Parts: sequence; structure tokens; C-alpha cells
Amino acid sequence: MLKAKVLLVGPRESGKSVLANFVSESIEGIGSYSPTQGVRFETCWPALTKDSHGVVIVFNPELPIHLKELEMWYSSFVQQQPLLDSQCLLVAHHKPGTAGDTENLSLAHPLDKLRLIHSNLEEDPEDVRMEFMKYFRSIISLINESREREEMSIIS
Repeated sequence: MLKAKVLLVGPRESGKSVLANFVSESIEGIGSYSPTQGVRFETCWPALTKDSHGVVIVFNPELPIHLKELEMWYSSFVQQQPLLDSQCLLVAHHKPGTAGDTENLSLAHPLDKLRLIHSNLEEDPEDVRMEFMKYFRSIISLINESREREEMSIIS
């Protein structure tokens, strides 16, 4: 069985746990916010990123501080590994009851090169699930391609 290590990172209260539970089908709907004990110490991050195949950066686009922090998350978890931009997914997670402007989100370079999806579990849960499945399939393809190259180099 093929295993992939995909990190789910982002600022506090961005919706990481809700999305993780939803995508893993641990819960069907959306509950009230209950904080999760994440890894808050940056000194631990290099150990977490070791051997990861992908990174999902979740943020709340309604919060300006989250937009400011995006580049730091990208630098720490994607560029320093290093991962390809195709191994990163940005998720603009819209909380229940927010307007969720999906048109006017402009991201600075290099974030503007990354795949961006908007997540609203109240309005389009199946679209969100499908986007995550597409992303996971792309990660699996990259892992398979890498293994095939490695096997061919051993044979040669």
C-alpha cells in the first residue's frame, strides 16, 4: 500500500481541523470552533516536514493577518523542503456565515503560482472533497513517478 505524507498547516483558527475531519470523513458537517493543540513551536517544523510529499496551507481569507502570514507558511513548509509548487495546495477556507468572496483574492508572488481552491463546507462540500481528491491523486502520481525513476536508475 502506498502511503503519502501531506502536511496541513496554516494560521490559528483557519479551519485546518474542520477540513481534515471533513476530507477524512471523520465528520460530515461543520461544528462550532474548538481549538486544536497544534505544533506551535517553529523549532519542531523541520522534523515535521521531513519526508513529506505535499503541503496544504489553509487560511481564512477574511482575516488580513492570515494573508500576511501566507508567505511565511509557504517559505517554511514548501520552499525549505524543497517541494515543487505542484505539491502545494492553498485553501481559502470560508467559515460558516461569511460572504466568501472568491473572485477578488489577489496573492503576492510566489503564492500566485500555487493552486488555490476556495472551501465553503456549507455551500459546496462535495466540490471541496473533489478538489482535495484531485490534489491527493496528483501527489500519488508524483510519488509513483519518483519511484519509477529510482527503480530505473537502480536497473541501469
